[in-house]
Amino acid sequence: MAGKPALETSFERGLFSSRWLMAPMYFGLVVSLGMLVVVFAREIAYYAPKILTLSSEDTILSVLTLIDLTLAGNLLLIVLFSGYENFVSKLDIDENAVDRPSWMGTVDFSGLKMKLIASIVAISGIHLLKRFMEIGEKNAETPFDPAQLRWMVIIHLTFVCSGVLLALMDWLTSRTDKH
Repeated sequence: MAGKPALETSFERGLFSSRWLMAPMYFGLVVSLGMLVVVFAREIAYYAPKILTLSSEDTILSVLTLIDLTLAGNLLLIVLFSGYENFVSKLDIDENAVDRPSWMGTVDFSGLKMKLIASIVAISGIHLLKRFMEIGEKNAETPFDPAQLRWMVIIHLTFVCSGVLLALMDWLTSRTDKH
């Protein structure tokens, strides 16, 4: 059996090397993680001096905002590490490093999808909870709008249903012999 033609081999090597075009995008995600840190710090700087005068509802809303930013940061890290390792190159980090997250190197595309949708559902739920808590407040960030709240619930339920359907598809796929 003869080997592949040189043109085909060169094309395939170039195609395989094209995965490195994703590297600037992952660097952009690192920059966006830094942006989230700045926004988080800004929120802390805004709410911390007011801690003695904040109502319990305002305190809960501020904490939910910080949790929301943290979940978004976690989501960025999961996409950053898993995407890079799955599509560009394995991270050359000591496997026995004490601070290496246990999931690194083990999250495949299916797991990445599930973590992504779970994070989106959590973030959406936090936004919805914040809006529910603002109902009836005179100095709420945004005035109560029943139509907007209805759409937020519909969008949240859409995310939840999407997550359930993705989980069901993954479960069905895992039960078949062929992948």
